[in-house]
Amino acid sequence: MISPLVYLKHVREEFAHIVWPSNRTAVAHTLVVILIALAIAVLVGIADYAFGLLVSHVAGV
Repeated sequence: MISPLVYLKHVREEFAHIVWPSNRTAVAHTLVVILIALAIAVLVGIADYAFGLLVSHVAGV
């Protein structure tokens, strides 16, 4: 079993190897994720509305 202090030392060493993205890259990737999430939300909303109309039509409500 590894001691907590040794573990934290290894974690600190690994953090030194991380290549962090630039601000511009981080913002661009964040915007892409938000746009994809919005597109999926719109598609799911449209599908939900369409299936709701279909069920209402079939059920005669």
